[in-house]
Amino acid sequence: MYRVLMPVDTSEDRALAQAEYVASLPNAADTVEAYILFVFTGDSEELPREFENFKSASRIGSVRRAQEALEEAGVDVTILEDSGDTEEDILEEAEAFDVDSIVLGGRKRSPVGKAIFGSTTQGIILNSDRPVVVTGSGD
Repeated sequence: MYRVLMPVDTSEDRALAQAEYVASLPNAADTVEAYILFVFTGDSEELPREFENFKSASRIGSVRRAQEALEEAGVDVTILEDSGDTEEDILEEAEAFDVDSIVLGGRKRSPVGKAIFGSTTQGIILNSDRPVVVTGSGD
């Protein structure tokens, strides 16, 4: 089996773009296992209203939509959740599940935006020992 880690945020468009890429892999229905990861960040007072009632990744819209798209394509899916530092958690989960690649959902950011706010995508690319694919935003 080819194992793929698919970290998603709250953007359904990005999550669907990631799922479409994974589903397009050769013989995906027979050979791919997808691990969808959602990382809760910040303390409970900083969580968006959507998360207040339930802190369960399977209830997040982007996670559900990606899961549905992959299952429709016949891909085996496992939902993972974590909390803390997003980049560190992604790299730890990739190691823990011994994935073959990481599929990230990219978004456009200016060079200044990257410098000020950092970039999880850039950090994963630079610090992972596994292949990293960055899909478009899905827009």
